[in-house]
Amino acid sequence: MLISFNWLKDLVEISDSPQQLAEKLTRAGNAVEGVSQVGDDHILDFDLTSNRSDCLSHLGIAREYSAISDCGLRIADSSSGNPKSEIRNPNSNSVTLDAPAICLRFTARIIRGVKVGPSPDWLVKRLEAVGELSINNIADITNYVMHELGQPMHSFDLDKLSENRIVVRRAKIGEKITTLDEVERELDDSMLAICDAEKPVAVAGVMGGLDSGISDSTTNVLLEVAYFDRASIRKTARALKLNSEASHRFERGVDIENLVRASNRATELILELAGGTAEDLIDVYPTPVEPKTIECADIAAAVTRLTGLEIHTVQAQAILAKLGILRKNESEIRNPKSEIYFSPSWRHDINIPEDLVEEIARVIGYDTIAEELPPAFGAGEYQPAETRKSAARRALREIGYDEAISYSFIDAGTDGMFETVPGLVDSSIENPLVTLQDSIIEGAVRMRPTLLAGLLDAVRTNFNQQRRDVKLFEIGKVFAASKREDGLPTERELVALAVSGGEIAEGKAMQTRETDFYDAKGAVELLADAVGAELEFRPASLKHLRTGQTAEILSNGNVIGFVGRLNDAVAVGYKFRQPVFVAELDLDALLAAPQQGVFYAPLPVYPSSVRDISVLVKRDSSFTDLRSAILNGGFGLLKNVEYVDVFEGKGMAEDERSLTIRLEYRSDERTLKDEEVDGEHGKIVELLDGLGARLRS
Repeated sequence: MLISFNWLKDLVEISDSPQQLAEKLTRAGNAVEGVSQVGDDHILDFDLTSNRSDCLSHLGIAREYSAISDCGLRIADSSSGNPKSEIRNPNSNSVTLDAPAICLRFTARIIRGVKVGPSPDWLVKRLEAVGELSINNIADITNYVMHELGQPMHSFDLDKLSENRIVVRRAKIGEKITTLDEVERELDDSMLAICDAEKPVAVAGVMGGLDSGISDSTTNVLLEVAYFDRASIRKTARALKLNSEASHRFERGVDIENLVRASNRATELILELAGGTAEDLIDVYPTPVEPKTIECADIAAAVTRLTGLEIHTVQAQAILAKLGILRKNESEIRNPKSEIYFSPSWRHDINIPEDLVEEIARVIGYDTIAEELPPAFGAGEYQPAETRKSAARRALREIGYDEAISYSFIDAGTDGMFETVPGLVDSSIENPLVTLQDSIIEGAVRMRPTLLAGLLDAVRTNFNQQRRDVKLFEIGKVFAASKREDGLPTERELVALAVSGGEIAEGKAMQTRETDFYDAKGAVELLADAVGAELEFRPASLKHLRTGQTAEILSNGNVIGFVGRLNDAVAVGYKFRQPVFVAELDLDALLAAPQQGVFYAPLPVYPSSVRDISVLVKRDSSFTDLRSAILNGGFGLLKNVEYVDVFEGKGMAEDERSLTIRLEYRSDERTLKDEEVDGEHGKIVELLDGLGARLRS
C-alpha cells in the first residue's frame, strides 16, 4: 500500500523525515518496504499484515504515527452534521435495506446539479502518488476519500436508477450485471447486490455497474457509503475472481462508525469541485453495533508477564488511550478487580487481553524487550512422533534431499491420476475427493489426496530451470471425503519423495550414474531406519507407476505405501524427458508401528573380503528373496549381501537376466585367509544353484 508523505502531513503533526517516520512505523509493526521520492513528495510503500485493515488509509497511518510519536492529529471531525445541506428530511424511502445480516449499515446522499469534468491538478497528483489514475472529478473524489479515510464508496448517476431508488438485497440466481471493467458477470443468491427498482446496479463492496456509472452528462449523483459483512465480500470477490481496492478493504474490515465522516468529506469535496446542492444524509442502521469490550485483571501485570517490560498501570492506560482503546469508568465495573477496555470501531483485531499487551509493547518498542526465557513451571519436551519426524527429515537431508512444501489444494486436472495410500479413501463413498467451494488459486479446487501432485510440480519447476538432478521430499497432510457427522474430511500425514537425474558413483571422482528404482527404495529404507521401523517390499502394480519397477511398502504385514518409477502416461502429462522415481507412504502408520531398538556394535578391527558374483535367474526372481536365503543360510563369515547390477539382453534367454551380487566376508577375531573365504563362498554358490540361480560363465 502506498502512502504520500505530503498527504500524511495534512493529517498529523510530523517532525521526522520520511525515512525516520518509516523506521518508527516499521518498529511499531507496520512494515515500510521502501521510501521513494517523487517530485516534492515521498512515497512510503507499506507491507501490512491482513489484520491491520485500519492502516489501509492515510488516516490510519496518521493515527499510528500520532500514538507512537505523541503528536496531534489534524483531521477535522466531520462525523456528524451535514455539509452545506440545503434540502432537509429527504425521502428515506428511496433506500430499502433487505439484507441487514450482510449489510449492517447503508448511507446515501443525493447531490443535484453537479458538473462532471476533469479534476484539479492537486487532486490528480494526490491520486497518482498512491497509484490511482484520474477518471473525472466525481470518481476521483470517491477514490481520494477512500485513500484518505479508508472507507470505500461508490457514486451512481441518480437519473439512471429506476425510480431513483436503491434496494440492497441478495442477488437472484442467474442475475447478470456488467461491471465497470466492462465484463458481464453472473451472480447468485450468496452475493449482495446494490439494485435499483428493477435490476442490480453494483456488486456490493466489490465493483459498480457500468450502466449506472458517472458520465460526462451526469447532473445528479447518489453517493453510497456502506458497511458490508467481511466474509460475504470475501466470498463474492473470490467467486467472481474480481478483486478491487474496495473489496480489499471491505473483506478485511472497515470502520462502521466512519461512514458519516466519509460521506460528509466526499460531499464537501463534490460541492467544492463539481458544484451542486446536497440533501440530508439517509442513514439506514437497523441494529447499531455495540463496542467490543476486553476484560483484563491488571494490564500492567499482564504486560510484565508476557513481555518482561516493567510498566505502571497509568502509563499502560495512557498508551492504550492514544490508540483509541479507552477504559470503562470504574463506577460502571461490577468486578473491582477487573479493568474493562473498549476496542475502537476501526480495530477489528483487538479482542483479548493479549491484544492489549501487544499494542502497548509495540508502542514502547519491541526492541526494548529483553532476550530471556519466560518462566516455566514444568519440563517441556518434544512428543515422540515429532522427534522421529525430525530424525526422518535429517536422514533424507543427509543424503542430498531438499524438503518441499506444497499447497494443500491442487488442480482438478490431477483427478484420478494417482493411486492413494491404503486406508485414506472410504470405498463406500462415490466421490472421495474434497472440493473447495471458494478456491484462492484459479483451478486449484481440490484438497490433495496425495503429496505427489505438488511434489511433481516442484520437480517440473526444477527441470524447467535446467536442473536435471533432483532430490525432493515432503511431509504433509492429505485429505479424503468421509462420513463423519461434522462433515470434516479424513486427514492422514504422509511422506513422499521424488528422485531423478544423476548420482555420483562410489569410488569415482565426479562421475555420475543415472538414478534408478533402488535409489528411491534406499531412501525409503533410510527413512525407516531413522524412525526405528522395519519395512518389507513386494512387487506391485499401480496405475501411475511402471510395471516391473514398482513395489508396495509393508509395515507389520500391512501395505502403507509404494515406491516406483512414474509410468509413461504420467511422465508425458508432466512433460518429463527423463525417468522420475517416486515413493509415498503413510507416515502416521509408520510411526504407529512398534519402534525397533537401536543396537550398537564396535567398529570392525579386521579387514573384510569382498566377492562379486553374477548369476542367471528367471525374470520373475527377486533379489530380496535371494538375499534372505543367503543371510538365513547360517554362513558365519558372511556379513553383508548387496545388489550391484542387473543385465538383460544378448546371450541370455528371454525369460532370464543376469544379477550381480556383492558378498562381504569378515571375522571379528582374525584376518581371514583366502581358503577360508573360498570355502564359504563355494557353499553360497551351491545354495544359489539350488535356488535356480546358476553361476554365469
